[in-house]
Amino acid sequence: MANADVLRVGRDDVCSWRALCEHLKIAPPLAAYPFVADKPPQKVVEEIATPKIRPSKRLRYDRSPWVVEPRRGWAGINAVAPKPLDIRLAPIAFSDSFDAIALDRWILRNDTFPGNLGLFRPANVAIRPSGGISLRVNQESLGVRDFSAASICSRDNFLYGRFEASLQATDVPGVVTGFFLHRNSPRQEIDVEIAGNRPDHLLVNVFFNPGSEGAKFDYGYRGSPVEIPLGFDASKGLHTFTIEWNTSQIRWFVDGELVHRRVSWNPTPIPHLPMQLHFNNWPTRSHQLAGRLVRRSLPTSAVVVSAAVDAQRSTSDFLTCK
Repeated sequence: MANADVLRVGRDDVCSWRALCEHLKIAPPLAAYPFVADKPPQKVVEEIATPKIRPSKRLRYDRSPWVVEPRRGWAGINAVAPKPLDIRLAPIAFSDSFDAIALDRWILRNDTFPGNLGLFRPANVAIRPSGGISLRVNQESLGVRDFSAASICSRDNFLYGRFEASLQATDVPGVVTGFFLHRNSPRQEIDVEIAGNRPDHLLVNVFFNPGSEGAKFDYGYRGSPVEIPLGFDASKGLHTFTIEWNTSQIRWFVDGELVHRRVSWNPTPIPHLPMQLHFNNWPTRSHQLAGRLVRRSLPTSAVVVSAAVDAQRSTSDFLTCK
């Protein structure tokens, strides 16, 4: 280590880019220095016993300071989850069969994002006579987009918990059905996605950026996706998908079976800030993600017949670095 290029950060440089940027000889970023309140101690263990998990394939991922490069023998950091210390959280549990759309609980989105060929329209979310809601994708000229899509998200932000949905995906190439947790500033996300060109596979993904509420970090176009064979076609019937998220791990279940698990730094830290719960169905620009969009197969709809949440609801902003 005699020739190592090492920076020792002093007490006066906490919450400051100054020492780091002077060391690297670069201009300070526009974003505030990332700050996260101290977590309670976590007991690191050699292994956490789990049932046998299905084989998975790690897909192309983003390279960022918060992604560990894959290497033989590395499986992340196993730890026992402590109880969150933040007292500005309130437990919440509910289930929704979507007999009606409770607007005090859900938001019908009317926006879009760069990778989405469609514009989310509230009219594309509809109550089904047989129960649940349909999320429709259609070809129609809307000025800013040539397609319409559908998205519904929770009004509340949740920090850790269990999130479950019974849904049926679309099978149209180029369309993605999503059930996920998401936030911006900094961007963090935990995904369940089913691509229309491969509805017999599940994509699970995590996007991580550091900092507290308001930190303007948005690294990550691909995230750190993993593909898992389902053993069935998710567009042919209803199946139950579950995300369990705590301070030290994320677990994904399909019809009650554990199919994937991530711990800290495998390959990212565990998201640590409140996020909204989303359902959507949308046409993607990325052929790599879901194939080339087959326009003649539109319109197409995904179906969500129920959702259940048992989590901690965020009741106030988190500490920021002054």
